[in-house]
Formats: sequence, structure tokens, C-alpha cells
Amino acid sequence: MTHGNVPLKSRGDLWFDDGNIVLLIDSNPETEDGFIAFKVHRGVLARHSEVFRSLFEMPQPANEAEMLDNCQVVRMYDLPIELSNLIKALYDGAQFTNGSVQDFFFLAGILRLSTKYFIAHLRTQAIRHLTKTWAYTLQGHDEMVALALSSPLINGTTYPYVHPLHVFNLARETNADHPKLTVEHPSRPSSHLAIQDIKDYTLMYQHRIDLILDFIRRTCAERTAEEDCQGVPNNCSRVFSRLAYNISQSFTSRTGPYHNMMQAVQWIDDDVAICSVCKRAFRQDVTRHREEIWAELPSLIGLPGWKELEAMDLPS
Repeated sequence: MTHGNVPLKSRGDLWFDDGNIVLLIDSNPETEDGFIAFKVHRGVLARHSEVFRSLFEMPQPANEAEMLDNCQVVRMYDLPIELSNLIKALYDGAQFTNGSVQDFFFLAGILRLSTKYFIAHLRTQAIRHLTKTWAYTLQGHDEMVALALSSPLINGTTYPYVHPLHVFNLARETNADHPKLTVEHPSRPSSHLAIQDIKDYTLMYQHRIDLILDFIRRTCAERTAEEDCQGVPNNCSRVFSRLAYNISQSFTSRTGPYHNMMQAVQWIDDDVAICSVCKRAFRQDVTRHREEIWAELPSLIGLPGWKELEAMDLPS
């Protein structure tokens, strides 16, 4: 049982004089004052979290209750920065942005603890913001790639500043030398790929390559002019053959097949040597093809469709 006041240096960012409960984290158990304390309001935490509400409802014998600053103590085992951000979000709301990798780490901490403590509204808000960048829609994916190609470097890394493995492992909570994986931060998810996920990662990576190779060969190189082509005989077919070569030279794993397919459509639209009938048919075919392969994407690794996945974490 502990009594007494909490020194200023051990008080966390959240310390209310009229608070009625102290959340205590051992930040350095080897020292006598190696702790950080947050003096907050029991009712605020209980209102938003089922876990806190159940915890506070558990009766404790008066002679066993740990006290600090005349308040009951609840021992916490989270990162101080993440707990501080979570409590601030409960009092003031959370503001998620995407201007640097630090913004992602802030979101990661909120998402991690809101899931742990069953704080539904913060968890949903964090996931919704995350999906604005790492979208589950084809349109959202296109917008992310376009922004990545047009945004300047921030601290030497490109938009969206965080490596996909960090996003993946934030969901999994599971060594690559990519610079985006070397940023140090307490809330950084694992930079390693778990053994059970290597197969899925490899399948998805190979699928991206197969998609673009199939697109180059079948949709571009083997494409011929439409029956009602209005151009010079065989000219439109030659344009598609040239397009196949250009796409094969421009493809990179960073932008991916979906972007390259839209890039192909834009090149055809801008090419004055091809007739309007063949341009329109090509755009329609590529648009339909992109939508079809996007819809099939989750099934490649045994997941349900996009709508079911959305419903799991983003209830309407």
C-alpha cells in the first residue's frame, strides 16, 4: 500500500487536481521514482471503456487498496506515450493527420489501446482514417498512388511515409532494411513479417507481377483494332503493340499494376494516332478489368470480400 503525494517530475501530461483515480505506469522499475502517474476522472474512463468500467466496479478491501495523492491506484502496463495520448483523446477527441510517419505512430498507439480497452468510437475513428490512405476501394487505392507520386519527400521518405509492413503488423501485432522500417518510435509496430504471413505476402507480391505481365501481353500486345475502327488500317493495332512495350519499361513495384493500367489508358487517350472508337473500347475494358481483379484481391489469401471485411471493423 502506497501513500503520499506524487512529485511533479513523475506526473504525466494528464494530471487533474480534482481527479479521483491514479493510473500508474512503472517506466523504470529499477529506481524508486521510476513511475509515471496520471490523475484522471474515474467516470470519464468508465463512460468510454467497458474494460475500465468493469475494472472500477470490482470491489477492493480497504486495507489492500493502493493509494496515491488520496486516490485509488490502478496499475497500468502500457507505453506512457500511448496511454497519455489515449486519455487525451478521451477528454479532447483525437485528431488524426497524415503529414509524416509520426502521425501514423500516434494513430497506431490510439488504435492499439482503444482495441485493448474496448473503446469503440476511437477504434472506429482510427480505422476510418487509416483506410483513407490504405484504402479498401479501388478509387482510394488510385488516389493514394497519385498522391504518393506527386508529394515531396518528408525526412527522406515518400508519402504515405510508413512502410506497408508497419500497417500490416499494426493489425497483426507481429528485417527489412527499407528506410521506412528503421524509424525509431515507441509506437512503431513490428518491422518483421511473421512466419505465418510470409506465404500470403509472397502470394500477393507474385500476384502483382502476374497481373501486369498478363495485362501487357493479353490486354495490350495481343489487342487489335475494333471492328468499327475509324482509323488508318492496322494503325490502332500497332499503337497497342507499342503501348505494351512502354508499359513493360515503366512498371515498378512501387506504383503497382493498378496504377500502370490507368497509366496505359491515359497514354492511349493522349495518342493522336489511335481512333476514338478504339480509345473508348480500351478504356471501358481496362476499367472493367481493374474492378474485377480488385474485387478478387482478398480471396487470394483466403479472406472474405471487401464488404465483409469492412463490416467487421467499420460497422455502419
